[in-house]
Amino acid sequence: MAKRDDARGTDGRDYSEWSEGPWLIAVRGDIAPGGEYRLGVREYEWHHHLRGQVFCVEAGLIHVQTSHGSWLLPPHRAGWMPAGVQHKVGISGRLIGWTLFVAPDACDGLPAHPCVIGISEVLQALARRAAEWDKREALAPEQERIATVIRDEIARAPREPLHLPMPRDARMLRVTRALLAEPGSPRTLDEWAAFGAMSPRTMRRLILAETGLTFAQWRQQAQLTHALEMLARGAGVTDVADALGYASPSNFIAMFRRAFGDSPARYFSNRR
Repeated sequence: MAKRDDARGTDGRDYSEWSEGPWLIAVRGDIAPGGEYRLGVREYEWHHHLRGQVFCVEAGLIHVQTSHGSWLLPPHRAGWMPAGVQHKVGISGRLIGWTLFVAPDACDGLPAHPCVIGISEVLQALARRAAEWDKREALAPEQERIATVIRDEIARAPREPLHLPMPRDARMLRVTRALLAEPGSPRTLDEWAAFGAMSPRTMRRLILAETGLTFAQWRQQAQLTHALEMLARGAGVTDVADALGYASPSNFIAMFRRAFGDSPARYFSNRR
């Protein structure tokens, strides 16, 4: 049975479900033995947490699914998951990062829906400091001030365009799931419409109405999702380009640069 992504510290307590502790709890995570809490499996099935959660990736990649779509967290990005929201998590590469757990009554003013946020230097530095605090003790006055700044930084953080919304229409869902399974498919829009048993016009209307993206935009976002996952696992640019059906690595790099403003190599090494 797959495990969920609980954050059990060295004391055995699951901080994501702890209603008694400080309203803000910060922890560091790694897959290596001896870490504050271990991220030891690759997939975590559907679950939810009592506390709101910010999880920041410093190495590796996290793929988060919710009923509204999926989010990718490459290095130096953070995901916000409100308290009580069902989600599923997959991990690529050797994951290292930190997590903040926010008590439900302290989540006012934070995003109401899951999202990917940029990480400011202030937030990163304060989260690392907070990870050193005793998680069993109430926050001291100076810690309370720092925790309040952390919450303000989460609230004002810029949203990142790493969301892949999923449609709800059964025909469109069949098409998008097939595209996710075969992101390099050479099928045209007309051929995908036939696969979904609808007209091209209907497919264009449905995907825009249900995801806010055109078919071409959704397809590219799905390809970027697959590319980031492959790159995080250590695949070369040539292999990624081949898997996505690009005629050459340079064509793939150009698409990646248009989407993210950097080449794949620089994106993973320099996004801080």
